[in-house]
Amino acid sequence: DGLVSNVSLIMGIAGASSADPRAIVLAGIAGLLAGGFSMAAGEYISVRSQRELLDYQVELQRQQLRHTPEQERAILVEIYASKGLPRAEAQLIVQRIMANPEQAIDTFVREEIGLSAETMGSPVGAAVGSMLAFALGAFVPLLPYLLLSGALAFTLSIAGTLAALFLLGIGVSRLTHRHPLAAGLRQAGMGFVAAAVTYGVGTLLGTAVH
Repeated sequence: DGLVSNVSLIMGIAGASSADPRAIVLAGIAGLLAGGFSMAAGEYISVRSQRELLDYQVELQRQQLRHTPEQERAILVEIYASKGLPRAEAQLIVQRIMANPEQAIDTFVREEIGLSAETMGSPVGAAVGSMLAFALGAFVPLLPYLLLSGALAFTLSIAGTLAALFLLGIGVSRLTHRHPLAAGLRQAGMGFVAAAVTYGVGTLLGTAVH
């Protein structure tokens, strides 16, 4: 996100005001900060909302286990039976789970609702991680304009971004088991198209305004 959104912003401003490197730098910094804080806020709200939903479901399951334990036991037996366990074995597993109320609550929330505190993470940690990842990506196309100017900065900005996207695609391919070259080219190609479109739009708008 940081790579594509900020290189697109920088290329758009470069197309509109190529003679003013200060405008490009200010736009790049603004894009980095705005995007980073936006990603952090969105990630925090998302994970926090999941946490609140988890807390609600835990309390709801606690009440249901207290008032209708046999009904809840039957639901969990059906869940395990639907996964292929023999009914007798499912009943034995559920009996052992129900012997520990807190373990039973955790199992019900995970199996019936699909929520788990272990896989959810911290809202603050998710927000900070998202912001730092975005800022790191957004800094790549900005760096050449902080050190240089003109055509050289422009060339290094787009080249550095495409190289970073290509490497990112190769990294993703290790998880998806796709061909590394194809994954890298796909990532770089998408970034190039986004940058080219915004540069073209910026050029047209810059010409119209002048």
